[in-house]
Amino acid sequence: MLLPPLSYIPLDPSHSTIRERERERERESTMRSLMHLFSLYLFIFSATYDSFVHRTLADGVTPEEAKLLRDEVREMFYHAFDGYMEHAFPRDELRPLSCQGEDTIGNYALTLIDSLDTLALLGDRERFTTSVEWIGKNLRFDINKTVSVFETTIRILGGLLSAHLIASDYATGMRIPSYEDQLLHLAEDLARRMLPAFDTPTGIPFGSVNLMHGVDEHESKVTSTAGGGTLTLEFGVLSRLTNDPIFEEVTKNAVRGLWARRSKLNLVGAHINVFTGEWTQKDAGIGTSIDSFYEYLLKAYLLFGEEEYLYMFQEAYGAAMHYLHNDPWYVEVNMDSAAIVWPLFNSLQAFWPGLQVLAGDIDPAIRTHAAFFSVWKRYGFTPEGFNLATLNVQQGQKSYPLRPELMESTYWLFKATTDPRYLDTGRDMVASLQYGARCPCGYCHISDVEFHEQEDHMESFFLAETVKYLWLLFDLAAGPDNLVENGPYMYVFSTEGHLLPATPQISLVREHCSYLGAYCRSGDSRRKSYTSDTSFVEQKNNYTREFGGRMQTYLTAETSYTSAPFSGFIKGVCPGLTHGQKFGISYVNPTYTHGDNSDYKDRDRGEHSVQERQSIVIGGDQDDGKQSDDSEYNEDIRESGDSGSQSVKDPAFQSHSVVIVSNDDGGNRQTDDSNSNHDDTESDDKSSESQFPQRLGQCPS
Repeated sequence: MLLPPLSYIPLDPSHSTIRERERERERESTMRSLMHLFSLYLFIFSATYDSFVHRTLADGVTPEEAKLLRDEVREMFYHAFDGYMEHAFPRDELRPLSCQGEDTIGNYALTLIDSLDTLALLGDRERFTTSVEWIGKNLRFDINKTVSVFETTIRILGGLLSAHLIASDYATGMRIPSYEDQLLHLAEDLARRMLPAFDTPTGIPFGSVNLMHGVDEHESKVTSTAGGGTLTLEFGVLSRLTNDPIFEEVTKNAVRGLWARRSKLNLVGAHINVFTGEWTQKDAGIGTSIDSFYEYLLKAYLLFGEEEYLYMFQEAYGAAMHYLHNDPWYVEVNMDSAAIVWPLFNSLQAFWPGLQVLAGDIDPAIRTHAAFFSVWKRYGFTPEGFNLATLNVQQGQKSYPLRPELMESTYWLFKATTDPRYLDTGRDMVASLQYGARCPCGYCHISDVEFHEQEDHMESFFLAETVKYLWLLFDLAAGPDNLVENGPYMYVFSTEGHLLPATPQISLVREHCSYLGAYCRSGDSRRKSYTSDTSFVEQKNNYTREFGGRMQTYLTAETSYTSAPFSGFIKGVCPGLTHGQKFGISYVNPTYTHGDNSDYKDRDRGEHSVQERQSIVIGGDQDDGKQSDDSEYNEDIRESGDSGSQSVKDPAFQSHSVVIVSNDDGGNRQTDDSNSNHDDTESDDKSSESQFPQRLGQCPS
């Protein structure tokens, strides 16, 4: 034992005195140890007390209270829906403070269309039937109106398709006897009017299109990643319902165009030039301008079962978790260097935990959701931007426009974990909306979350998503009795919250016939051309691009779309190759260096066209899916082995994390313009075979 300092030794140092001092020091040491243990206990208790109290309060949400909360959310929906129908219909959206209507997107009863499947979900047969019949008789899209391709797709096209699938199917319990596919015909007409937006060198669509005249010659050539990559669900479902692949083809190639231009880190930027392929904003994140690009990669796989979407999602998700995740938050970084450029929580990021639930990555979803909800608790709402450096609302981003993303993630986390804390979270959200956002005729935007100032506007997605997810949350806790939980199909929610069922006609389209005989593909896959009355203003250029192994010509004045079958997209796929090699998705450099399109008619057949086709288009013969030179192909498979591939697990059934599939070549294959041949007369089978391995990633010889 160490002796005390000499200054503490008595002048008369008898042995008994020294022993007493030593015993006293031992007692003091023991007391200090006990105090240390007690302090540690207090620390542990204080750290767990909030969680304990939180869990205790949440445990108080009994099934009876969940029913009351569900009924309260139902009343919230009808307060806003009735306010719209009485004061705003048939205009697009409601001004809930002044009780007036306003046109915000296209002057076609936006809020009613966006609310259709919510009415069906609530079991309101009368209003659902009345609304569907009115829309079928009165809605038209032959109007001289320039609309957002993204917003029109997710709100109008998605709303029409979802309502059609409910109204036309006896299995949903909401079948309308007099219904004769009017909504489907409207959806097809609307989508065809938006097809000219995809007439770009990259395949990535313009952000806006005129429903009568096509794309204006002065239309901006810059669009967001989400705007170009969040169209696959709605257009893909439409292709399956109409048996016309053109809708799915253009949207799939838009996704390929974006993914082919990702950085070496597998990150995508926020805005891109649809003509040159150059990124005009290289900030990579999971929020504004990018969010639903990630969402639709996974959901397209879940709904359509196409492995290509799963591959892209796994690569993109792995990069996001590596470079953007600053546990539990997410930041924005430069897509090339991964340097942090914006330490900001953006309210649109709140969808991410819900997406992670669908991907099976639950643990980080729980932590991130808790962090995001802490911002809600602090202000009563989530501001558009919360600065993670200053821990304050970002200047100029103080509003809350009734966004649904946090409710969506709360619903999915409760469904995955059954943890009652998420019921408490939902109860807090309902209280905030009721006391802070409720207006005379609906629910108001919050212009400043710090002072709860109201603004006279109500987005249609409040009825399509916000109250829908809250109602589903409490109905699930009360004992579910709704179309989603008890219906005949698995449903995938679009980014606007619309219900898209995995019916045989939608999800088994590549099968010859479902085992129940519910849907069989006919031999004539509607390969006829469709001539649209939609034309481009003052644009006379023609150009060709490749879809599914054949050349498709877009003609302006009278735009001709030649449909192709779904099968035969992938030819010569080798089990020993990585997904990137199988699908031929590589990196590309920007195609052009100038933003104007004055010489576009010559450029599209110029030196860059082969580079574009090799990068973003999957080749393959239209007629069949046979490999050329089968004997050599099989020999290549034996030589390639399994070194370049890993098994892919369905993320919908993983319990912990997504399996990230590696791409051994890093996706760094470069195109070689010197090997290109643009003379149509020389495009024989031999030249096609010589370029085939580069474009498709056949097994190496």
